[in-house]
Amino acid sequence: MKALTAAERLLQELGVTEPSEIDLEAIAWTRGARVRYRPLDGCEARITGNGDRAIITVNDRSSPRRRRFSLAHELGHWHYHRGRLLVCRASEIGAAAQHASSFEKVADTYAADLLMPRYLFDPIARAHRKLTFQTVAAIVEAFDVSRPAAAIRLIEARHSPALLVCHGPNGRKWFARSPDVPSRWFPRDDLDSESFAFGVLFGRQPDDRMPHKIGADAWFERLEAERYELQEQTIRTADDEILTLLVITDADMLEEWEPSARRAR
Repeated sequence: MKALTAAERLLQELGVTEPSEIDLEAIAWTRGARVRYRPLDGCEARITGNGDRAIITVNDRSSPRRRRFSLAHELGHWHYHRGRLLVCRASEIGAAAQHASSFEKVADTYAADLLMPRYLFDPIARAHRKLTFQTVAAIVEAFDVSRPAAAIRLIEARHSPALLVCHGPNGRKWFARSPDVPSRWFPRDDLDSESFAFGVLFGRQPDDRMPHKIGADAWFERLEAERYELQEQTIRTADDEILTLLVITDADMLEEWEPSARRAR
């Protein structure tokens, strides 16, 4: 069994046995931090501390689930980075933080563990055999998190060998890849016009209710991709943004070296 993380140990010490019991403001209080909500310009949240006391300020203009993740993120800073002045911008928190500092990544990991502890997350995730956005919706409902946060957690938890890719009109914004998927499977920057995702983003097609089978070469610019198919499902998350789940169904794609290269060695 995987060892508990710092955030998961805290939740167990507080007797949390259901997702609905994860009360972040109450948890903050036990850590000596008071939470307040104010309009913030240029950042999602900030924390100021003195000794064992702190004030966490969260941008009240953000959506409820964004505020929730930002608060969990600041609690991560309070656990790991006391004594440092840190102001967290939107681009440095959560899914969009592809190039964030190591401090922000550590706080993001703590936030994910606090909001979706694996000892509660895994049983709910395992109840859904296939990785689809219906599975993501079940996690969103259970843990009161955003769809990107829920989907990333499923990817990182190895529910299925898959990638999660976010696109806007100007190309790929970010992606997450399951640890089971070799690093050579790096999604292309621009959407292929043959992909279902292209129709959702540019053709105003409705969200995919179910995954579709598609050639892997629509998503990966590798010669070997022509030999494989995968499952694609796309939803819109904003007027100019989509999320796509790419679930790998061909075991050869999961080989550390492409099959033809391995035979030649």
